[in-house]
Amino acid sequence: MYKKYAVVSLLLTAAVLTSCGNKNNSSESEAKTTTAAVETTTEAETTTTAAETEAETTTEQVTAPQQEVGYEGMVAVEADKLKDGEYDINVDSSSSMFKITECKLTVADGKMTAKMTMSGSGYEYLFMGTGEDAAKASESDYINAEESGDAVAFTVPVEALDKEIDCAAFSKRKEQWYDRKLVFRADSLSDEAFYESRYNTVESLGIKDGEYNVDVKLEGGSGKASVVSPAKLTVKDGKAAAEIIWSSNKYDYMIVDDEKILPVSTEEFSIFEIPVTGFDYKMPVKADTTAMSTSHEIEYTLFFDSSTITE
Repeated sequence: MYKKYAVVSLLLTAAVLTSCGNKNNSSESEAKTTTAAVETTTEAETTTTAAETEAETTTEQVTAPQQEVGYEGMVAVEADKLKDGEYDINVDSSSSMFKITECKLTVADGKMTAKMTMSGSGYEYLFMGTGEDAAKASESDYINAEESGDAVAFTVPVEALDKEIDCAAFSKRKEQWYDRKLVFRADSLSDEAFYESRYNTVESLGIKDGEYNVDVKLEGGSGKASVVSPAKLTVKDGKAAAEIIWSSNKYDYMIVDDEKILPVSTEEFSIFEIPVTGFDYKMPVKADTTAMSTSHEIEYTLFFDSSTITE
């Protein structure tokens, strides 16, 4: 009997020890699982933080995609083609985050400079080159911002008009360089700025007073708008005027050669009679559209092809 009790006692002891061992193993397993979870979470948080930092750094590129500058077939115009003087000029920028509200071009002694007034004060320096080159350059090569009311301005050298020019802008807040491309538009200058006329005129073409048709091509804006071609061309007293019929009736005025012109009709389409300053070149114009929530002036060019003039 005593032996039976001894055997039972030994069995019970073994069972208790086994149970304790299982509990210890379970605790160790739970601890390892918890540790792994913490390590995984930490790693995930680190990865997320790095991703957020990278996202913040590249926010500007994501929210402001590169825009096309210039136009197809443009030919560089250097300073020797222009008369000395100061001229208002339009500038294309490859980024909406680098908006130029006003620009004054100065031509003197065979060189050109431009004072660009920005829409804000977010940039501290400019460098005429890429951001990579700017980071390696001496600070003495940087172009400092000039205070201009609530905005800043930069005076930069201009190698040529109608040519893509690399420009890096240093952000005050981000403290880093951003690449831009600029085009100073020769077609926004008046013909008087040039030594030689850029286009044909009624006089040079020998067109007599009368009514004609001429092919016209519109460029600019979003590319959705169009005008009727051929257009009616009227020549009187040696001056040409064209009837421009838009593809919608949402244009309430045009600006040609600094003159504001109102439509003669807006019933079905917006119709204007505008002066033709020249043929065979991209004549700059502006048109104000009311199609959006607020009206906007949009820059376009009109190309009147003299080889298509017919009575």
